[in-house]
Amino acid sequence: MDSNIEEQSKKRDCKLHEDKQIHGIDSLPREIALDIFSRLSITSVMQSRSVCRSWQNLSLDRNLVSLHLSRVAERDPLLIFHSDFPTRKHLFFAELSGTNDDVKGIVKKIDIPFSASMPEFTVEGSCKGLLCLCDSLYKDSVYIYNPFTNDYKELPKTRQYTEERVVSGFGYYPETNQYKVIKIVYYKISNTGDQPFCRIRTANNLKSEVLVFSSGGSTWRNIGQVPYCVFRSQGAPFIHGRLHWMALGVYNNVRGLIIISFDLADEKFDEVPRPDFSSPFDCTNYELVSLKGCLSAVAYEYGLYKDMEIWLMKEYNVKESWIKVFKIGGKIPESPSTNLQKPSEIWRNHSIRALVTVLCVLSNGEILIEYKVGRLALYNAITGRYKDLNFKGMPSIFETFVHLGSLNQIDLPVKL
Repeated sequence: MDSNIEEQSKKRDCKLHEDKQIHGIDSLPREIALDIFSRLSITSVMQSRSVCRSWQNLSLDRNLVSLHLSRVAERDPLLIFHSDFPTRKHLFFAELSGTNDDVKGIVKKIDIPFSASMPEFTVEGSCKGLLCLCDSLYKDSVYIYNPFTNDYKELPKTRQYTEERVVSGFGYYPETNQYKVIKIVYYKISNTGDQPFCRIRTANNLKSEVLVFSSGGSTWRNIGQVPYCVFRSQGAPFIHGRLHWMALGVYNNVRGLIIISFDLADEKFDEVPRPDFSSPFDCTNYELVSLKGCLSAVAYEYGLYKDMEIWLMKEYNVKESWIKVFKIGGKIPESPSTNLQKPSEIWRNHSIRALVTVLCVLSNGEILIEYKVGRLALYNAITGRYKDLNFKGMPSIFETFVHLGSLNQIDLPVKL
């Protein structure tokens, strides 16, 4: 008897709660409610799902997915931290505000639903709210993953050769509304003998296969070979519908690094003109990055923590449009984190030119830089000064990825 009375009381309380909700955001026209929700951070939208059923339904509306993504693109991005030690299997995130002079964000751990299936992984790219994760050793296990909705897809395994080197890329093709994962697989040919794989540096000593997986599909497509020896890097910048890597080639009759692209439309490789760096910057010592929506190149003086030049290609694929926009002093500002010593196995993962990474330009004009000594800094190009960027709970050893937190889905992405 008492249990029936208690049950009826709970139902009345729920009814009263639902009635109150009707007088709140639920009383607004749906388009206005969607506009309000689209202005929330991705974490706030996800938290709203547990408030009531109507808010949960609102957060799942496909119109909200596209509207929220368009607004996210106008703000400073999230930062995804991939922890490298003791194992490369942890992801964290922090929300970043470029207009806040005293950043006191909190780093939160991301619970990866498939972590047991892929104990260690690398982050191959971030595009329109999704991450591409590959196993660290063979790049065979591949997942496309939304770290905030926990929507994910495991791609079919492709490993065919005992010893192979894989370079990956991740992008989005709007014409077919598909995400695409690219694998460039290199394997040795017979005349290399027992030569270590890591020492084979030319396409003449390697055979290659280019594999493409499109969201909504079920298999990888083999589209042939790549005529370049492409370097593996921390992500392949995705600009103007193309993925970009550095590769060995000939520039001004000198063998060195060139820029190549892969067009997601026609699925073909091409060369992109590179900038003429000023002396004494080493033309074989630069990295590619996406800054302000443009293909950018960061050139370093040879050696640790030397000066850097940042070049932007203002008009895509036009050599004359390369302009030098920043020159940054490479000296690390003094702080306790500067003295952090990494285990030797972590240092092995980074070449000299990767010890300093330019991540993005914030809305207030400051440049976000990652130092591979376990720290982030903001650089003010006007004053020439650095400022530490600290978050509570930040892992001590990590790689940072710029990410747009969204509600986007893998097989049903929205168009912008």
